[in-house]
Amino acid sequence: MELLIVRHGIAFERNVRRWADDGARPLSPRGLTRARRAAAGLRRISERPSRVLTSPLERTRQTAAILTQLAGWPRAIESPRLLPGASPAALLGELSQLRERRVAVVGHQPDLGRLLALCLSGQAGANAFELRKMGVALVEFPGAARAGRGQLRWLVPPRLLRAVRPAALER
Repeated sequence: MELLIVRHGIAFERNVRRWADDGARPLSPRGLTRARRAAAGLRRISERPSRVLTSPLERTRQTAAILTQLAGWPRAIESPRLLPGASPAALLGELSQLRERRVAVVGHQPDLGRLLALCLSGQAGANAFELRKMGVALVEFPGAARAGRGQLRWLVPPRLLRAVRPAALER
């Protein structure tokens, strides 16, 4: 299995007056623009996944929808295992049951960084990787997703994704 790990785009700052429920906080206009550019770049450098799981929070659902629209990914399925504070081990357990060749998850820091560390080291308490907003990692497993069995294929910051140009502009 190959696992694409995507952090959501830039959201509005927390503001309890506007969003009493932080889960309703959306991507900011700047976040929408940058997420679109990053998604277009991701389309150029990566195969599309067969399945996409996303946190139920608004900013992750918006990010997943942008990936569907601009990178050609399938519609995302909400998973409570991608909520902030959820167990990376529980998510990895869910992923291990899937039979698709390539799966993507869209979620939050520091949980995605902990998931990445767990995939590579096998240690639940390992130091988390830092994923910037709209940063993406690709982890490859020999068979099903299992702790400590993953190999990091690439980790791309959003700045590089946004810099990828469409083929029409290449010379």
